[in-house]
Amino acid sequence: MNDTKKIGGRGRPRTFDRDEALAKAQALFHLKGYDALSVADLTAAIGINPPSFYAAFGNKVALYAEALRLYEHEAGLDVESALAEGVPLEEGIASILQQAADAYASGDAKGCMVIEGARSTVDPEAGAEVRSRLEASRRFIRDRIAARGSLQAELLADYLMMAMSGLSGSARNGLPLDRLRVLAEMAADGAIQHIERK
Repeated sequence: MNDTKKIGGRGRPRTFDRDEALAKAQALFHLKGYDALSVADLTAAIGINPPSFYAAFGNKVALYAEALRLYEHEAGLDVESALAEGVPLEEGIASILQQAADAYASGDAKGCMVIEGARSTVDPEAGAEVRSRLEASRRFIRDRIAARGSLQAELLADYLMMAMSGLSGSARNGLPLDRLRVLAEMAADGAIQHIERK
């Protein structure tokens, strides 16, 4: 009789899915904000240890920058189509603001991750990152409006950013979607009236 025990293998370790981890981090940053989260919070949510976290993402700011890009790619407004050639400028502005109302009221984390991050992130490096992305969005809107021949591109871009900031903050504060949509419509009407007076 053979008395030796057969020792089975431990099996393959669970592989780390970087895309899944990034999506979890993005959702957490959107929900709680950059400053409220520690690396320990992020590693617990993602399910990895700190050395693996740093190996995968570099540091917290680098992960935040990636999360912002993911948010813009997955949840960003379709400004390009709204301000496409052939779409009346008034319709494009209304479309952007209605998209904003719908997007900012959806999901567990209300408001725009970029707008809310720009106004609330205290960390200098992370704050500079999110504000640069917000400014890039403003420039994109301005350039699309300018390409339509508008001489008021700078002002209209500022106006849209102001209106979207208000919609984001109101959504974050719990204003329901039906009221956000009315505010978006009112904001679009204000821009249209200004365009018509010029």
